[in-house]
Amino acid sequence: MQWFFLVLGGLAEVAFAFCLGKGKLAEGLEAMGWYAAFGACAALSFYLLHLSLAQIPLGTAYGVWTGIGAVGTALLGVLVFGDPLTGPRLFFLATLIGSLLGLKAVSA
Repeated sequence: MQWFFLVLGGLAEVAFAFCLGKGKLAEGLEAMGWYAAFGACAALSFYLLHLSLAQIPLGTAYGVWTGIGAVGTALLGVLVFGDPLTGPRLFFLATLIGSLLGLKAVSA
C-alpha cells in the first residue's frame, strides 16, 4: 500500500507543477485559482509521501517521489506547454525511469 501512496504522491507532484505552469500563464482570478490548486496538490503530495514512509526508507521514497515528479512534469511540458523533445532529453528521461525502477527493485 505504501508504494501506491508513493506513486500517487508523485503524480500529485506532477499536478502541482502543472498548476504552477498554468497559473503563470493566467491572469487575475484565474491565476489565483491555479495557485490555490497548486497549494492543494502540493499538500496532498507531501501527505502521500509522508504515508509512504511507514514502510519505505526515506532515501528511496524521496528519490522515487521526485523522480516521478521530474519525469511526469517533463512529459507534461512536452505535451501541454510545447517544450522540445530531443534525443538527449529522451535518453536522460529513460535513464531516470530506469533508476526509479532500480530503486524499487532493491527496496523492500
